Amino acid sequence: MSNAKEIKSKIRGVKQTQKITRAMEMVAASKMRKAQERMQRTRPYAQKIRQVINHIANSNPEYRHPFMQVRPLQHVAYLVVSSDRGLCGGLNARLFKELILAVKDKRKQGIELSFCPIGSKAENFFRRFGGKVAAQANHLGDAPNMEHLIGVIKVLLDAYEAGSIDALYICSNEFVNTMNQQPVITQLLPIVHEAETNETTHWDYIYEPDDARQILTVLLTRYIESQVYRGVVENIACEQAARMVAMKNATDNGGKMIGELQLAYNKARQAAITRELAEIVAGAAAV
Repeated sequence: MSNAKEIKSKIRGVKQTQKITRAMEMVAASKMRKAQERMQRTRPYAQKIRQVINHIANSNPEYRHPFMQVRPLQHVAYLVVSSDRGLCGGLNARLFKELILAVKDKRKQGIELSFCPIGSKAENFFRRFGGKVAAQANHLGDAPNMEHLIGVIKVLLDAYEAGSIDALYICSNEFVNTMNQQPVITQLLPIVHEAETNETTHWDYIYEPDDARQILTVLLTRYIESQVYRGVVENIACEQAARMVAMKNATDNGGKMIGELQLAYNKARQAAITRELAEIVAGAAAV
């Protein structure tokens, strides 16, 4: 019966683990709803300011801001948004895989790279992967505050204005639905025009009361901040959705494992009973 006792102990352990994964699934589902609401409130502003900036990029102004000037690529920076905690399936692994492919392509071209990890998982990844880390931020919580990101963004924008980097990309997960989170890499700087359907006209703007440089500096900085904040908020929604699915799969797999262990326990118990009966019969026959 020692084998049966071991199996029974394993069944109890799996059941305890099931209780934990089921609780984590419920917590993740609750947090995911709040994260989705926060994401949906952020998207309209981020999309609208992107349209405005796209129109400005399509204009023919007398003054062209440094953020809109395309330079030969010698140094590229990546802002990588990950989760602070694990147990969210392959969410971070898919993101890092997409980043590695992009980085390999840039390195083949002889371009220098620097990184800005946001989230503990990204920090741990770059400790193993290597590379120059320009700035970092972590432990933003489930409701991130823009104040925690401004410092990181300013370091990158100052580096771009100083000519230390020639392009800036953000690498994060985009929320498609509860079952699907897509890793995307988006170019933030330099800001280039994205052609729209049937778009043939170019225009200019009149800036009042200040000059174009002051207005564009503020506007383009707000644009970069909104895109980074949106990436962080969407990544949190992706994290909670991935964790909920992962914990549900873990709970379901625990149920399957319990069924298999229960079958093995029944077989071991039946074998032990059969062996005891055989010993009794053999002993009676010997007497």
